[in-house]
Amino acid sequence: MALRNAVMAALLEGEASGYDLAKGFEASVANFWMATPQQIYRELERMAGEGLVAARMVRQERRPDKRLFSLTEAGLDAVRAFLAEDPAKPLAIRDELLVKVQCVDLGDLEVVRAEIVRRTERSAAKLARYERGRERLLAGRSEDEYCATGERIGPYLTLQAGLALERANVRWGELAVRLLAQRAAALAAPAHG
Repeated sequence: MALRNAVMAALLEGEASGYDLAKGFEASVANFWMATPQQIYRELERMAGEGLVAARMVRQERRPDKRLFSLTEAGLDAVRAFLAEDPAKPLAIRDELLVKVQCVDLGDLEVVRAEIVRRTERSAAKLARYERGRERLLAGRSEDEYCATGERIGPYLTLQAGLALERANVRWGELAVRLLAQRAAALAAPAHG
């Protein structure tokens, strides 16, 4: 999937500056697509050149002027075309930490355990952010009420995917830390025989 599809998905929420999009990626789209602010700005320029987004300048006092981007009809058509494409390939994981875990028996268990603890802590923090986002999105409504009356269900569904992923990351991290501690204890115990 191209970054442009994720940018267009974010712009479905409404007009935004490149800065707003970069922050919004962190708050909403980051649960399924990562991009740096520089990548987002470059993509917005390309998309503007292709007529997929329109930009307008907003004058600000005491701050530099900013450009706000919105989807054009051509951009909305591109989103519709993307939706109609054949399904994407299944998710492929490329995770350096999991490669280290695969090789942990050749090195220091504590070093890998500490990396897993850090990853688990980051996942727990993301999970808490996503939970706060869920509460803001629901705005006091039940899930059933939101699904029946909310303007768009897509952001809620992608948020649920992010929540599920981070919950799984936390569960795996806790399991891995526990099992590595057991392994370290077993290796440190004197052999009986």
